[in-house]
Amino acid sequence: MDTTILQIPLSKSLKLTSQEVANEYGFSSLQDLLRVVLTKLSRRELVISIHEPVIQLSQKNARRYAQMSKNFVEEKYTKKFTSVDGLMKDLRS
Repeated sequence: MDTTILQIPLSKSLKLTSQEVANEYGFSSLQDLLRVVLTKLSRRELVISIHEPVIQLSQKNARRYAQMSKNFVEEKYTKKFTSVDGLMKDLRS
């Protein structure tokens, strides 16, 4: 088997936490996990899914944004323009 070494600079904390998670997933090592990932990538079989954390607003900010949405729907504090020139004139003043 013709082999090569891939070196990836990363922080010690990232390596340690990644090793822990790889072990929790049943991999014998972080290298073993990366071999699987690279094999799947090379076969175009790798599926990546990134989940963004849900941001929970405080009650104060939830009320604030609800009021802002209501004002927008009711067209409070908004302006309408019939031309770009009118918009530009308003922006300059």
